Amino acid sequence: MSTAATFHIGYTQYLGPDGEAVQALPAFARDPAVLISLCRAMVLTRAFDTKAVALQRTGKLGTFASSLGQEAVGVGVASAMQPDDVLFPSYRDHAAQLLRGVTMVESLLYWGGDERGSDFGVPRNDFPNCVPIATQICHAAGAAYAFMLRHEPRVAVAIFGDGATSKGDFYEAMNMAGAWQAPLVLVVNNNEWAISVPRSHQSAAQTLAQKAIAAGIDGLQVDGNDVIAVHEVVHAALAKARRGDGPTLIEALSYRLGDHTTADDATRYRDSEVISKRWEYEPLLRLRTFMMRLNVWDKARDEQLGKACHAQVEQAVDAYLAIPPPGASAMFDHLYETLPPAMREQLAMAERFAPVAGNGNG
Repeated sequence: MSTAATFHIGYTQYLGPDGEAVQALPAFARDPAVLISLCRAMVLTRAFDTKAVALQRTGKLGTFASSLGQEAVGVGVASAMQPDDVLFPSYRDHAAQLLRGVTMVESLLYWGGDERGSDFGVPRNDFPNCVPIATQICHAAGAAYAFMLRHEPRVAVAIFGDGATSKGDFYEAMNMAGAWQAPLVLVVNNNEWAISVPRSHQSAAQTLAQKAIAAGIDGLQVDGNDVIAVHEVVHAALAKARRGDGPTLIEALSYRLGDHTTADDATRYRDSEVISKRWEYEPLLRLRTFMMRLNVWDKARDEQLGKACHAQVEQAVDAYLAIPPPGASAMFDHLYETLPPAMREQLAMAERFAPVAGNGNG
């Protein structure tokens, strides 16, 4: 029997869990200012995450999906993108969104059930949070094809969880992007859990990255807790797509340190000892340790950054809670150019029973 095909899945890591460099760093990572900016983005994301969970627990926010322990994926991806690229996020990608220019107030509005939070002021072309699993990958493939047809040097970037790679949307979008050689970068945040379903129960494939082979595109793995590695790998994939050399599937290996969402209780299906061990691999500790070894960071600056990010989050929360809720007509305003009779009756009833005063966000 002869061999019909072979494949290889590469793995990239620059910082080990102990904060030591395991290979020569890429040029951008030799600039202390860049490292500090990446650190700040992750610290701000974690501060926002912590506050958002607290707001949900006190009834001031709806169900929220934390990115605890996965900040390096979003920050690494967004820091490598250009402003004209388009992000297609899942519901756990506020780390990337914040760095792209989505404000914390906008994010809080969205999680508070107010769709005005999806009307981003800065990344106008970025798509809103996608709650259905994997459907945004199809949208990203379509946008990438449009960029190609228009000869625009732009790339569509979709971020999604490991569970999304079990969906038909993922395979179909990846297959078409491969056939078109469209400028698309797919990033799997493999945090090892699709709600309560572990990665081992989802697929018998040795890696999720190798699923790219069937679509005829490049697939590779990266240490998703190493923000330097994520940035470098995504940057290279974006450059490749911009050259017209086709899509890339990147599997970022991370871990979900918290619950799936605030509606979940992960203690029912996960071993607390395993989670405690995983804290040793989290991305912020790793980058901070590395920067301290370079003498570009210290405890005092770390505490100062933490306070500054906390203050920024608190300011955003105050602004969010001060925004009056939308009127009852908001549910109907963008459904039809002219509301049909049945909808007009529902609108009248909604306005009749709408609260006269009060802040729906609080």
